[in-house]
Amino acid sequence: MSLFRQLRALGFLFASSLIFLFAIAVGAIPVSTASGDDKKSVDPWASSQTLEPAQLAKMLTDKYSSVPTVVFVGFRSLYVGGHVPDAAFHGTASTEQGLAELRAWAATVPRSTDLVIYCGCCPFDKCPNIRPAYTAMSSMGFKKLRVLAIPTSFAVDWAGKGYPMQKGM
Repeated sequence: MSLFRQLRALGFLFASSLIFLFAIAVGAIPVSTASGDDKKSVDPWASSQTLEPAQLAKMLTDKYSSVPTVVFVGFRSLYVGGHVPDAAFHGTASTEQGLAELRAWAATVPRSTDLVIYCGCCPFDKCPNIRPAYTAMSSMGFKKLRVLAIPTSFAVDWAGKGYPMQKGM
């Protein structure tokens, strides 16, 4: 075999080896196939403990439905600007004082109360109020505790959809 053919054969062998090694390396890199549903949630509640805005709005207007006790756990200024009809305000849950006010109110409420808490100050996954409020109410033993899931804000996901509102204290 001529020197030229030997070099060409070695070149082919070298290139084939590189391709093979590259394929092995790429196969060794873990690829995430998890869907959004598979990711681990940092929320302290189960998905069955969430309530969509449309569901609560229907409960408020349906004369055949029992209306849950609704508590706003966000900032007072937002509550005054507009809130779910008949929702109560008992403190901002992201502060120690607010949590203490919420707990003091909750201490007088039967643990069997159908209770819905919500905030809506900002995107649900970043809200500084809803998780502390849920954790506090849950640890106090409320059995029918749910969270109103407001993905973007109260303004967008409640008021913007034309659901019933109250303003002021």
